Amino acid sequence: MSPVQVTIRDFHSRDFETLWRIDQQCFAPGISYSRPELAAYMHAAGSFTLVAESQETPNTESPVGSATSGSGEIIGFLVGHANRRGAGHIITIDVLPQARRSGIGSRLLLAAEERLRAAHCSMVRLETAVDNTSALSFYKRHNYPAVWMPSCCRKICFPRLPTDNFPA
Repeated sequence: MSPVQVTIRDFHSRDFETLWRIDQQCFAPGISYSRPELAAYMHAAGSFTLVAESQETPNTESPVGSATSGSGEIIGFLVGHANRRGAGHIITIDVLPQARRSGIGSRLLLAAEERLRAAHCSMVRLETAVDNTSALSFYKRHNYPAVWMPSCCRKICFPRLPTDNFPA
């Protein structure tokens, strides 16, 4: 897919239902977040949510996308967290299936890393399911080394430390 004109902006409360529906579309039941779970992550102290909004004409047939304050449609988002000990955590990166492979996830991740640098984080971690091959490839392309978690977790953790050029 070719690059899409996207604006990365901060979350507005009116975006919540759209973001929750995107999360439901991106992840299977049991992995996707419930409304209370997503809200808790988004509103926790130190958390931030970045929204990717397409600057192209909104797709009126899309059951998920929604026009917001801009002229486009929300096509993805990222929830991140910076703790007081200088550790960042990417909680979720969600991009609509029809908008994937167009650089949106990368733009969201880079914007989050900038936000975490500004919060004086010296490392970032994220995780994914061991069978999520798309995410595994994505994180590898962004130089996040894999650290295997115990088999009971069925996840892989990707810490990025100062020796990995974070912060820049």
